[in-house]
Amino acid sequence: MAGEAQPKHFLAIHGVGHGAWVYYKLKPRIEATGHKFRPISLAAAGNSTKKLEEVRSLHDYTLPLLEALAAVPEGEKVVLIGHSGGGYPAAFAMEKYPEKIAVAVFLNALMPDSKNRPSYVIEEYLKTTPPEAWLDTQFPTYGEPPITALVVGPKFISESLYNLSPIEDQALGHLSVRPGSLFMEDLATMDNFSDEKFGSVPRVYVIAADDKTIPPKFQRWQIENNPVKEVKEIKGADHMPMFTKPDELAKILVEIAEKYA
Repeated sequence: MAGEAQPKHFLAIHGVGHGAWVYYKLKPRIEATGHKFRPISLAAAGNSTKKLEEVRSLHDYTLPLLEALAAVPEGEKVVLIGHSGGGYPAAFAMEKYPEKIAVAVFLNALMPDSKNRPSYVIEEYLKTTPPEAWLDTQFPTYGEPPITALVVGPKFISESLYNLSPIEDQALGHLSVRPGSLFMEDLATMDNFSDEKFGSVPRVYVIAADDKTIPPKFQRWQIENNPVKEVKEIKGADHMPMFTKPDELAKILVEIAEKYA
């Protein structure tokens, strides 16, 4: 029983263009329960000093998370949270360090599988997303050979990503979001994620029931495409459940950690 009382260690990553700052409400709530919560800004995101032009692959982007996992002491495991587009860096880390992750939580995230090419789930997502849904989002390219960037506009933030979020959080998004990328060009040439590594880490999916950016229908399709150990759902959560429903989300994450970690 003494082992169960040990604090759990959460590592949390953000969606495209965001940063560790998205977890500012969640961190104190989870730490109040006695657990450790570390949000990480990926390369060229949040408070990272890298520029997007320097980041050309999913590996480059995920490096801050890989470094954090490499530093986890032998025999210890973390609860890994990947939100939105952060599902792909989470999957990449699961492939590299499966022995360091007790459970991976896909928080209304893009979730790849091991049977199709890595880009498959994003391709399906883009197919089901009508062009008008992107509002003022732009997709410029950078570097040579060109990589497609994703630059969300203020209208997309307010009307899609944060449509139910408090107005202060909308303002935070307008001030803080940076250009990002889904690294589709890299994903199209990468090896598949493997059953032996990526597939060996238990996965839980948390559905945001009122998400306009990754609609619940697509979230459920991903779960059918690649079944998980458990599915949780948060009613009234937009694409940013950490802003709209921080108490419910903290409770769910602690329950997951206590069950799997």
